[in-house]
Amino acid sequence: MLTDLKDDTLSEVTYLVGNESTLRHMPYVPTKMPFDDVVLCFLNDLSQYLMHSSRAKTYSDIITFAFWIRKASQLKLRERFLKDDGMTGMTRLGRGVVFHIAPSNVPVIFGYSMVSGLLCGNANIVRMPTKDFDQVEILVKAICSVLEQHPDIKSYICLVQYGHDKKVNDLFSSIADMRVIWGGDQTIKEIRRSPLPPRSGEITFADRYSFAVIDSDTYLALEDKWNIAEGFYNDTYFSDQNACSSPRLIIWTGKRKEEAKLIFWEHEHDVVKRKYIFLDIQGVDKLVKSCLVAVKKPIVQILPHADNMIVRVKVSDLNEIIELRENSGFFYEYDCDDLMELKSLCSDNRCQTISYIGDKDAFLPLIRSGIKGIDRIVPIGKTMDFDLIWDGYNLISMMTRFITIE
Repeated sequence: MLTDLKDDTLSEVTYLVGNESTLRHMPYVPTKMPFDDVVLCFLNDLSQYLMHSSRAKTYSDIITFAFWIRKASQLKLRERFLKDDGMTGMTRLGRGVVFHIAPSNVPVIFGYSMVSGLLCGNANIVRMPTKDFDQVEILVKAICSVLEQHPDIKSYICLVQYGHDKKVNDLFSSIADMRVIWGGDQTIKEIRRSPLPPRSGEITFADRYSFAVIDSDTYLALEDKWNIAEGFYNDTYFSDQNACSSPRLIIWTGKRKEEAKLIFWEHEHDVVKRKYIFLDIQGVDKLVKSCLVAVKKPIVQILPHADNMIVRVKVSDLNEIIELRENSGFFYEYDCDDLMELKSLCSDNRCQTISYIGDKDAFLPLIRSGIKGIDRIVPIGKTMDFDLIWDGYNLISMMTRFITIE
């Protein structure tokens, strides 16, 4: 146990929230019931702090996070997840200590992961990204400030930074009742070298692939195309397409595909030019990737573009498309006449999210065909909206335990 630790394993750990004493006593912190009122009060105060921060307001991902943790939102989640338990609330508790490994490329995910653990009644150790993100700095400062008004929550949060140190991973894993790994296949493989106790569980968020389906006729009938362009920007450029939920492939359906493409990309280009910080190296990377994909898939068409803000590559088939992982505004496009053409693509369990414009019921035959991939189908602009069901996992179920009383 951490309280008996004598060596220098923790000497390289930096504490952003909490300290070594917090860490050492985490195995003894009492578990809470899900959606405990004390936790909800802390999260609501954190939400208010962020909502009133002029610096936080400059980042839409922080404000989206703040909106999600406000009390009204959490009460709706509590009703949604606990009303169908089949047991009284007294029979569900947190599992204990959750060890979270946050991804290095999406700054606010650590906050969603931590909050999920808190909502389930657990103490949380979070390995933070070491890359410098303004959003991480803002959120950490806010958490530290709000915790001063909620001392009873202090023992449930420890945010740490350290390098690729297996000894530290071993230590934190040894006290974890649940381990949550974000960051892709290689990170999962590395962390799994550190064993868990026999009764501990694990949630892994592996490398995934997402795409968008746009019905051209529906899109052309929409009045607020600027709002669609803003939503698509948030889905893609805000994370440089590094988020698993960010579409890299656009599927066009309907009868007026070419007309819709022209208008859609014209609006999107205007938004990107206004909001996106484009680096020269990204232009070089896109040129190289265009050449490489032309070699790998000879039957492609690199579509004309005014600049390197948006690069579009039209493909004639979907074979191996899931292996092509470009970013920074690099999109593959495919013309589709029947959504069942996507069955092979959606049967790959690496497929995560379909974002769409059109009729969501049109996907039902595809879903019922027995596909093994796709966990979410959401409107364009909503791919980054976090939920306690994520990647097909019910986080409330997995981070809590039932006590049966007969």
